[in-house]
Amino acid sequence: MAQQHLDPPTDPTGGPVTSDALAGYLRAQATEFLRSLRQHRETGAGAASGSAESVAAARALRRSARRISGSLHTFRPLLDTDWSEGMRPELAWLSGTLAREHAYGARLERLLGALNRLSGSAAVPAQAAGANAHTAPKGSLTVGAAKAGALLDRQLTLARTRAHSAALQALGSSRFHAVADSVAVLASEVPLTPAAPATDLRPLAAAAADRLTDAVAALPLVTAGHPYNAQALVHGLSADTAPQPQDTPWHQVRLLLRLHRYARELMYGDECPTDVRLLAAGQALNRHRDAAEAASAAASAARTPRIAPATAYALGVLHADQRHEVEAARFAFQQAWQKEAVRTL
Repeated sequence: MAQQHLDPPTDPTGGPVTSDALAGYLRAQATEFLRSLRQHRETGAGAASGSAESVAAARALRRSARRISGSLHTFRPLLDTDWSEGMRPELAWLSGTLAREHAYGARLERLLGALNRLSGSAAVPAQAAGANAHTAPKGSLTVGAAKAGALLDRQLTLARTRAHSAALQALGSSRFHAVADSVAVLASEVPLTPAAPATDLRPLAAAAADRLTDAVAALPLVTAGHPYNAQALVHGLSADTAPQPQDTPWHQVRLLLRLHRYARELMYGDECPTDVRLLAAGQALNRHRDAAEAASAAASAARTPRIAPATAYALGVLHADQRHEVEAARFAFQQAWQKEAVRTL
């Protein structure tokens, strides 16, 4: 596949983009962070399972934290080094901690839905909030699939409950309060370097686009054109619990695509155009991440000691199904990216 180069974000007026855009973007994201934090506290965040408003506020909190952290990374030459390098890992810690509860719930819903589909049932189990069990009609499931679903429910619901408790602990910790204090300062004052006012942001945004382009060029997109990668199945069902190594470069591309999107938002501001190709590529990479993590959860459950052979078999089939989904997501990404390559050649 011919390597393409993304068009770097530019000022709609055609002139240089100054540090004022960076400062304005960071202040706006910091303000959104503080607003989301206030909403999260006001909507029953301390309950065993947060309300819908609390969940939405936590999602907005993660979103602004990611954008601040991503901008600190992309435009770090223009920011005070000690401050930005100290802030980024703390924002990553917060975003990751808040994301786990939702991730476990979504993973369980995905796996139970796949078990029903593989067993010939159209019904998708309804995932209740918190530690409540799902309410799925299991009469149409095989014995192995039913027991596999029950095992996954126990494991992932427990993990979700622990993640909820960990998030509540984090939000009450001195570490989080230090992060919130730093963001509060950022909402009014951005620590730029003395050289920042005279520096054009466009080369830094272009460098983020180039890093994404280079990472995509290194992906095995030819392999992604095949319907199934059996090597990943063998690895997932082995005794090795390490993450699937084939997935790592794809996860890295997902991160770089996110950084590129944030740079475009910063550079264009309210005039940022919708890039359908980036949207489709991002959706494919999100599907890739979700399917890869679900496959890993199925493989981990299959390693549970003393489970019945029928249960282990059902989990193996489920793992293979999710690895199929991984390959399908890779193929979808390939198609989205190649369409752009054809358009720009």
